[in-house]
Parts: sequence; structure tokens; C-alpha cells
Amino acid sequence: MPAYTHRDENFMRLAIEQAQLAAQLGEIPVGAVVVKDGQVIGRGYNRRESDLSAIGHAEILAIQDACRTLNSWRLTDCELYVTLEPCPMCAGAIINARIRRVVYGVKDEKAGCCGSVADFFAMPFSHTPLSRSGILAEECGRLLTDFFTQLRN
Repeated sequence: MPAYTHRDENFMRLAIEQAQLAAQLGEIPVGAVVVKDGQVIGRGYNRRESDLSAIGHAEILAIQDACRTLNSWRLTDCELYVTLEPCPMCAGAIINARIRRVVYGVKDEKAGCCGSVADFFAMPFSHTPLSRSGILAEECGRLLTDFFTQLRN
């Protein structure tokens, strides 16, 4: 199986666009989209500072948007594309929403729960999403590196 498909790359580019919206607000540039049957049904980008909310992560907001679109909390036939490996909270939300597949760009060595620090998807929860990492990792990582470089300066 190839490292990624063109379909994965196209949807990750949409997640990168969401991350860029976060950066414009001074938020850590993480973006996410939820896809069902080849259509984006949910979008989100980090808004923790803007919304003064600890749960204002891109994945959570994209999942909420998708649930509203489908009028259901079950996202069984959906895929989540996110620029950064999900944290414990987001990995838990992915499992609870029953998302079928997660595709992420860059690993998060400090908080990632899809293999970096822990692998929630390998644990015996009621649902086990598939996951794939490294899709447009260079672009996703550059967004974060550039953001933190600017922040330090």
C-alpha cells in the first residue's frame, strides 16, 4: 500500500487550509476536516485561545460540525484528516464518534495518542479506528515550526 493516496493528499490540503485559519488568529496551526463519501461534512481549526476553551481543538470542532451536518453523533462511515497527531482528548472523541479512519500529517512526540506517546487505537475500546500518518508531513510540520519561530521572535 502506498504511503498515501492522492485522495488523502487532497483532503489533507483542506485540513492545512483550516490550520492556516488558526494561524491567522494567532492559534497553534492545527486544522481538521471530516469526510463522508468523498464530501467534507465537518471543518475545524484550533480555537483554544479565541474561545477560551480547553476543548477548542481542531478535531473536536470538526467532529462537532460533522455531527451537526449528519444530525447524529455517530460518524461511522467517516474519515478525519488532521494536520497533527491527535492528543488523548481528541483520540477519545474519535473513538466515541466511531470515526472509521484517521489520517494525520505530523506526529506529536509530546502528546500524540495514535502511536507517539500512546496508541489509543490499539487499546481494547468499543471501536478501533484505522490510522495513517505522514500525509504531507513536511507541510504540516512547517506550519507548526514557522508559528513557534514567529512566537519566539
